[in-house]
Amino acid sequence: MSLISFIKEAGEKLFGTGEAKAQDASPADGDKVAAANTKAADAIKHYISTLQLAPPDLTVSFDGASGTVTVAGTAPDQASRERIVLAAGNVQGVNQVDDKLTVSQSEPAATFYTVARGDTLSAISKKHYGDANKYQKIFEANRPMLSHPDKIYPGQVLRIPPAA
Repeated sequence: MSLISFIKEAGEKLFGTGEAKAQDASPADGDKVAAANTKAADAIKHYISTLQLAPPDLTVSFDGASGTVTVAGTAPDQASRERIVLAAGNVQGVNQVDDKLTVSQSEPAATFYTVARGDTLSAISKKHYGDANKYQKIFEANRPMLSHPDKIYPGQVLRIPPAA
């Protein structure tokens, strides 16, 4: 359970302009803000579900003022937990994820890496494993969020599984 930071301007575009405007509303517009936060949380949960990562007891909440998503529930394993956190965090408008997930089956945690301009999975693999040809391990660790090894972008946060 921890707070993981992300780059707010990078990621999947799940929120429309209405949600963004409502998040910036004054405190007097409390109902409007609460409705926008609920709509954003529902969009993030739906996104996680479409990636087939959501456990049955997944709950998602969103605070637009701080850009914080809170995820809770029971993931089947550590890899699923990390994928859920990354799916929630790699959404434009999300600044951090409060990870309150538990796991059914414990295993070593992966490290997270923020993609920099000019990075490739091969370069990241060389940096973390000493072998550029192990990029496929990173690609597989980030599926289904990644559809192709060449489709990474600056600011995206990736799972780097432990070297085996």
